[in-house]
Amino acid sequence: MTDGARSATPPRLTPREVATHCPYCALQCGMTLRADDAGVTVHPRQFPTNRGGLCQKGWTAAELLDHPERLTTPLVRDPATGELHPASWDTALDRVVAGIRAVQGDAGRDAVAVFGGGGLTNEKAYALGKFARIGLRTRHIDYNGRFCMSSAAAAGMRAFGIDRGLPFPLADLGRADTLLLVGANPAETMPPLVRWLTEQRRGGGKLIVIDPRVTATARQADLHLQPLPGTDLAVANALLHIALTEGWVDRAYVADRTTGFDAVRRGVAAWWPARAEQLSGVPVADLEATARALGTGGRVIILTARGAEQHAKGVDTVTAYVNLALALGLPGRDGSGYGCLTGQGNGQGGREHGQKADQLPGYRRIDDPAAREHVAGVWGVPADELPGPGVPAYKLLDSLGTPGGPRALLVFGSNPVVSAPRAARIEGRLRDLDLLVVADLLLSETAALADIVLPTAQWAEEDGTMTNLEGRVLRRRALRPPPPGVRTDLAIISDLATRLAEAESPDANPADADPASVRPAAVAAARFPADPAAVFAELRRASAGGAADYAGISWDRIDADDGVYWPCPTEDGPDTPRLFADRFATPDGRARFHSVDHRPAAEEVCATYPLHFTTGRVLAQYQSGTQTRRVAALRRAAPEAFVELHPDLAARLDIDDGDPVRVTSRRGEFSAPARLSAGIRPDTVFAPFHYAGAGRANSVTNDAVDPISGMPEFKICAVRVEKA
Repeated sequence: MTDGARSATPPRLTPREVATHCPYCALQCGMTLRADDAGVTVHPRQFPTNRGGLCQKGWTAAELLDHPERLTTPLVRDPATGELHPASWDTALDRVVAGIRAVQGDAGRDAVAVFGGGGLTNEKAYALGKFARIGLRTRHIDYNGRFCMSSAAAAGMRAFGIDRGLPFPLADLGRADTLLLVGANPAETMPPLVRWLTEQRRGGGKLIVIDPRVTATARQADLHLQPLPGTDLAVANALLHIALTEGWVDRAYVADRTTGFDAVRRGVAAWWPARAEQLSGVPVADLEATARALGTGGRVIILTARGAEQHAKGVDTVTAYVNLALALGLPGRDGSGYGCLTGQGNGQGGREHGQKADQLPGYRRIDDPAAREHVAGVWGVPADELPGPGVPAYKLLDSLGTPGGPRALLVFGSNPVVSAPRAARIEGRLRDLDLLVVADLLLSETAALADIVLPTAQWAEEDGTMTNLEGRVLRRRALRPPPPGVRTDLAIISDLATRLAEAESPDANPADADPASVRPAAVAAARFPADPAAVFAELRRASAGGAADYAGISWDRIDADDGVYWPCPTEDGPDTPRLFADRFATPDGRARFHSVDHRPAAEEVCATYPLHFTTGRVLAQYQSGTQTRRVAALRRAAPEAFVELHPDLAARLDIDDGDPVRVTSRRGEFSAPARLSAGIRPDTVFAPFHYAGAGRANSVTNDAVDPISGMPEFKICAVRVEKA
């Protein structure tokens, strides 16, 4: 063992039991699944991240396995009637391949795009990226994690040279003297994590939350800062200004382990607390109390999440908090540091192995010649045949069906009709496609628009690995095979690669051919196993030497302990629960400061749209709600969308609690009942984004994006609210 944040080896189980992990958030709570004649039941497991706890979503996760709305046969749209009808797998896949070949034959390889998801296993994320690059030979692939972690990832890469959500074990949170959460609400997004917050406070630690709303997490805080949405960067610069003024900067650490501090020091000199208060609404006294707790605490951790990151300046905002952490000498210090709370179940691993538009496995850049040579060698293709970088998720989705944009899209594990910003526009783009193929377990709002829908296995029906928010690689174990008529994503990708190869070169025999002598499509047919163990073995080779190095991680090694932290270059060497103890992952080993300054939101309020709108999650729902909205207990707990308003604002608008209201922006509108709360700012309204139809909050959100990360500005736009 290389770290104390471990527990015993998973117990030996009967054939009708399996030790696995929750299918939802990046906490990846340990659970045991048991099957008998009555069905499948969930039982919490003593795992380091959840220590025997589960949230309501985890407890009810097995209810979807035999859900009556589950897809168990492919669906193909009838051109004459426009309706989806059941079809055989041969019919469905042949139509997919014919559509791909027609589109690419007419408009080129890049006319087909792939859109993945942060819930896919590492094996599926890897296979999907590989399939796009050497099966379809398109540069157009991205995934819904672009809407989740991309700003924090970009900020981490430019400051530390590496992106891992938590560069230390989760257990460190429980022993922090000061813990600052910025735009994070784990009490609703990952409830078992609250055990660590409770432990932290019981030990005498101070919890500080920065959030425009009095969330369930903020109610537990010792101090709650409630800024105007979009002003977190100004707050961070003011905190660093105070730390400098009071002498709390660790100048020895800054001199020995960082570069670029002088420019940051000059920049934050202009952010005196009174200026930040005027802009953000956070009182000077609260800014000073926060800076004091950070600057004088022993073990100090700063965490950001979507509230700070989902902005058109998200990278700079996260960078400002990284600057603060570096100035205080936190990263790499035992029990201290900066981290990001990853959202989706495999939000970490899903972005490491090829789903992102600019990346290859191992977190390698696709425009790096050495990276291309290495991965191409593993894949058995010439490096110059790999496509170049694609475009980020929103730009990709917004280009669908337009002149020069992709005309076909394959979607795995995502529901952009609900989750994308300016969602009505994206729905229109999907309708403009020549071919839309969706692989899903349920008929999501996106699948309902598809030309072909392919039914896929669920989390309890396939083996694989996930990488949680700590960078801990875990084992997902199958309890049972998929139902008849359902295939795994890996099997679908393998079959598509084979059929594409046969369609392109019907006489080729990829199994016997020299890989260097056949075309990339034929190579893909020979190199796309449906067995996840074989895929993971290849992933290890492809990631070797990269920032996210999995070369030393085997399934047996994961099974022997409670997961393995990357980077882990060798099977007989240690893994890395803690990063940055001796050096950062930059060429000179030093972290990089970057001077950043506040700038307004992409869209400011005005007379027509006088209110700030922000989105978030609720306890009983998850992501676009495709799964959780179909679980009876979760639907009862959170049955519909709502619009949260301050009572003073509601009084001015003549709105009572429960009244139907309409929220309108320059991009669209949605309607939902009003929910009055004194815990939100009077100039701000909030809605959860899990719902479709008339309650789709993303109908109004802004599609302005961060210039570095491509993250859309989900967390602030200008709206008006009126009684419907």
